[in-house]
Amino acid sequence: MKNLILTFGLVCATLFASAQSFVAVTTYTAAEEGADWEMSSLFDAIGIGYAVNDTWTVGLVKAGEDTTGDATYDIWARYNLNGGLYASLQAPTEETTDNLSIGLGYSVAVWKGLCVEPNYTMDVSEDEAGERNGTFNLGLSYKF
Repeated sequence: MKNLILTFGLVCATLFASAQSFVAVTTYTAAEEGADWEMSSLFDAIGIGYAVNDTWTVGLVKAGEDTTGDATYDIWARYNLNGGLYASLQAPTEETTDNLSIGLGYSVAVWKGLCVEPNYTMDVSEDEAGERNGTFNLGLSYKF
């Protein structure tokens, strides 16, 4: 896992010289019922991406922690459609095809490079009950 992160960091540092844009993303995690809102709710799923061209962005996003307390990361990709609409794909670095999720979202520019991004994400694989879990998310992104 460390090799994957170091390799991604090296690739990002190398590509930075080509003057393409980077994107910082995060997804708001709602507090459980009865719990208070915390700042960590906004940064639990923070990540960074690289805009390959005007339509494709790829990157890594924090997905939580494993049993040893180390952070785990998911690979994500975004395909920009017309007028702020985008399709997304997110998968963990392990058991990728079994835990793949797809989504559709809309990016609303708020201020300079800051965008608010409501989106809907759904698992590709069915769970034990035969259902595909889907969630409505609220995200933020900043292009620099």
